Amino acid sequence: QVRLVESGGGLVQAGDSLRLSCAASEESFSRYVIGWFRQAPGKERVFVAAVGTKVRDKRYGAFAPGRFTISRDHAMKTVYLQMNTLTPEDTAIYYCAALEAGTWAQSYDYRYWGPGTQVTVSS
Repeated sequence: QVRLVESGGGLVQAGDSLRLSCAASEESFSRYVIGWFRQAPGKERVFVAAVGTKVRDKRYGAFAPGRFTISRDHAMKTVYLQMNTLTPEDTAIYYCAALEAGTWAQSYDYRYWGPGTQVTVSS
């Protein structure tokens, strides 16, 4: 089991940047693929990015490349999501989740979820 906690969300203006963090305290954290998803009001949860146990293994959702970058620090038991050039369409609750096995972009394959952090981008 692993418990995840997101942080770093907030209210920003269009064009700003944010870095979200997903932290765990369990040593088992290093064994999981960690993914970021987001969910806007009234919409489905969408895959943003994921990083494997090998930090160079990364996958991104359709809208993420070029603006979003995922990274992982095993020593700190933390995964980061750097988000640049934010737009109002990026407004959502951002969740991180842990995957033991399955498809990285499929939310239903992730076993453990954090409570989420709100990101609001004003125009």
